[in-house]
Amino acid sequence: MNVITIESEVFKSLQNHLEAINNKLDKELCKTPLSELWLDNQDVIELLHCSKRTLQNYRDSGKLSYSKVGAKLYYKANDIEVLLNNHYLKANAK
Repeated sequence: MNVITIESEVFKSLQNHLEAINNKLDKELCKTPLSELWLDNQDVIELLHCSKRTLQNYRDSGKLSYSKVGAKLYYKANDIEVLLNNHYLKANAK
């Protein structure tokens, strides 16, 4: 095993550069319109707190559109939002 040592100033500089890159990537992700963001099965399951079978039911019933590339399924984030909005129940104001 090789050990590489660097001065603390160089390390801090490298760390700052990595943080700047990370921040820029985070900002770019936030700029991506919801309609252009694609999610895979696991992302949607976590987002909706549902099972794989429930997600399959949404596909089979036509409630949720999807794309299939090979064996992998992808969903537009905008379609998830539409699904949720279509089943939104507004509370009765008293």
